[in-house]
Amino acid sequence: MQDIDKILSINSDAGFNEAALEFFTFQSEHCKPYKEYLRLIGVNPSEVDTVEKIPFLPIEFFKTREVYSGAGEPEIIFTSSTTGGGEPSRHLMERKSDYEKTFRKAFSLFYGNPEDISIYALLPSYLEREGSSLIYMIDNLIDSGSGGFYLSDYESLLRDMARNNRQKILLGVSYALWDLAEKYAPKLPEKTIVRETGGRKGRREEIPKEQFHKLLCNAFGVGEIHSEYGMAELSSQAYSSGKGVFKSPPWMKIMIRDLNDPFALLPSGSNGGINIIDLANISSCAFIQTQDIGAMDLDGNFVLLGRADHSEIRGCNLLI
Repeated sequence: MQDIDKILSINSDAGFNEAALEFFTFQSEHCKPYKEYLRLIGVNPSEVDTVEKIPFLPIEFFKTREVYSGAGEPEIIFTSSTTGGGEPSRHLMERKSDYEKTFRKAFSLFYGNPEDISIYALLPSYLEREGSSLIYMIDNLIDSGSGGFYLSDYESLLRDMARNNRQKILLGVSYALWDLAEKYAPKLPEKTIVRETGGRKGRREEIPKEQFHKLLCNAFGVGEIHSEYGMAELSSQAYSSGKGVFKSPPWMKIMIRDLNDPFALLPSGSNGGINIIDLANISSCAFIQTQDIGAMDLDGNFVLLGRADHSEIRGCNLLI
């Protein structure tokens, strides 16, 4: 099994590709659902010699099988939300410390040292259930810096933010940020970043993402709305600093597949299904075929365009 510190130190395409092939060799043997899937689609792991040849495991396997390649019992299990009904996905992680190192490194790359940032979280729908990887991450980051969870106590939230001169992130599900904007239209203190995690389905009317972000910008007095792309099946997160363009950390790579042929990859600029290589998925499977649709530019940044037909809508993708 790979060492998480080595994975988080990847800083080149060559290093990423080498690690990805090592991961594939290991997980194709030790992750039983992935091993079975490769057999069913007729792929001989010994013949996979480039990253482009690596097959991606459909994300639905996390609902029906134990996608696990760890050596011992998992230390923690994260589950997905089930807004659209059905069974939740389960992500088994052998070591909590691997996840903590991963999200802290990704956060630091995009926002700086967590100890220097206060996070104010409006995440009621996540707090209402068990097993949220997002709550685990934000709780850890708040412990490092400052801030807190506020549910629907908007007045306390605004009061505490006004008293704090540090760099701040206001993080919330979309409907909670909308409620805050509508009821108070508060011009937030300087050095405040607003970041949404999706989540309006069944709570508020559906409007285009650009219109929603403009609404928040006008109410909060900020220039852009940040976003996060993550899910229970991943250990890593991609971040957008505005306009819906996401950037991944160096150990996470997006690839676009043909929606009519899930084994065919498309060139940059094409629209298609999103495949993800997340090398921080050390004890599960690093190669995931998601149900999201998107497009990638030449620099590896990507935008979300929707969901594949017949796929459920859930979690951080609810804003799409």
